[in-house]
Amino acid sequence: MARLYIIRWLRVSLAIALCCLLFLGGCNTHHSAAGVEKTLKVATEPAYPPFEFLGQGNQLQGFSIDLMNAIANAAGFKPNFQSIPFDGIIPALQAKTIDAAISSITITEERAKAVSFSRPYFKSGLAIAIRDDNQDITGFESLKNKKIAVQLGTTGFLKAKTIPGVQIRSFDSTPLALQELINRNVDAVISDAPVTLYAMNTGNLQGIKLVQPLLTEEFYGIATTKNSPNLALINQGLTKVLENGTYTQIYEKWFKAKPPQLPEKLPFQQEANQVGRPLIFTSIGVILQSLPTLLRGALVTLQLTVLSMILGLTGGSLLGIARLSKVKLISWVARVYIDFFRGTPLLVQIFMVYFGIPALAQELGFTFSIERFVAAVLALSLNSAAYLAEIIRAGIQSIEVGQSEAAQALGLSSTQTMRYVIFPQALRRMLPPLGNEFIAMLKDTSLVTIIGFQELFRNGQLIVAENYRAFEIYGTVAVIYLCLTLLSSQAFSRLEIWMNPIKRRQVKV
Repeated sequence: MARLYIIRWLRVSLAIALCCLLFLGGCNTHHSAAGVEKTLKVATEPAYPPFEFLGQGNQLQGFSIDLMNAIANAAGFKPNFQSIPFDGIIPALQAKTIDAAISSITITEERAKAVSFSRPYFKSGLAIAIRDDNQDITGFESLKNKKIAVQLGTTGFLKAKTIPGVQIRSFDSTPLALQELINRNVDAVISDAPVTLYAMNTGNLQGIKLVQPLLTEEFYGIATTKNSPNLALINQGLTKVLENGTYTQIYEKWFKAKPPQLPEKLPFQQEANQVGRPLIFTSIGVILQSLPTLLRGALVTLQLTVLSMILGLTGGSLLGIARLSKVKLISWVARVYIDFFRGTPLLVQIFMVYFGIPALAQELGFTFSIERFVAAVLALSLNSAAYLAEIIRAGIQSIEVGQSEAAQALGLSSTQTMRYVIFPQALRRMLPPLGNEFIAMLKDTSLVTIIGFQELFRNGQLIVAENYRAFEIYGTVAVIYLCLTLLSSQAFSRLEIWMNPIKRRQVKV
């Protein structure tokens, strides 16, 4: 009887559960039919005022943000803004991890082969920014053999590449490129005119001016995935905003001027959107074509790592010994250094060395600039010395006290004891963690891309900015890093065997 009761109870419970599911499904169907707003994931890079930036309360603001909200309201969808670096937006659209992007993206024929663009929503143009005291640069032709800063992946970057003998320094954002100009590390910056003018008018950047006239006439568009079904919805909303006067209100709010006339589409847009991006190169072809550039970057990465490791090991040895000093002041100073550099991100330290120190020097009334390679080595060495100091301190303290007592009994001084007895034994014990630190630094060198230094990862970014083949290029970069780390690991393993007499005899046997 109990068994029958349990079976009946299960049947009743199952029936009730099915009824609940049907009821909820009906509610959802009715709710959808009632017109729930569609949500689109919209990418933007909030480092491009006055178009996209973070304002008070860490909220997204800017002309593009206001416009996208107005378009969404007119078309009946909800934008879910996501922050993505500019050079990663088109790869993200190709991977379909986002639905659209509004980030002051210039509509170009090459980009229109990779993604689909809305009708143009803003008319802009490239301008040359120089320092107030620069009298040599008067136009595009006078940029020959000069140092130019640009934002990676922009039309300014492509324009700069056409200048004979130019030295290009690419950065992840325009504000960093302009800061490079203020710090006198470059002669000019090629960027969108509205962005530079906004920075000058708000007083955030002083001591720079624009060279007239504009270099190009460009139009921004909202990018979507190739042949996206959302494109018609976005165009519908944008057309309404342009016709009902909302666009004019937003434009006047941010630029204090009347908006110019915008075309419905550019000549190449329809053809590019219909044909799609031709696969001219296979994945293997793209990799082989990019491999020489990536390998040159890998060589620079190795040079940067080895030099920083040598300097870091020198500084770390001194710090490690200082930590063991019986003089409290010396030990305390070493401890403060170690805690600071281990407790702050390496990326922040790179910014402080390359951008912060020259800016501070100018505020103090004198000019100071630092080369990117020197800044990269300095930041990596200072950071590495803090970690190596603790490795060296632990290695020294791991040697038994009896070793020091025996050396003193033989008449050796403290320095001789450390040099001939303690440190050689400690070094063998330190090799495994030293190898780990070398490999970690090898990978950390990718962070110096933030100051435009062209090592392995930066070269990969530059290639992707031109061909938009992110998977093949970054996959190749990852494989090269893996090969470098494996080779480094093997080298330290061999060195560990060579320095250990017991293991060396075992290998020979």
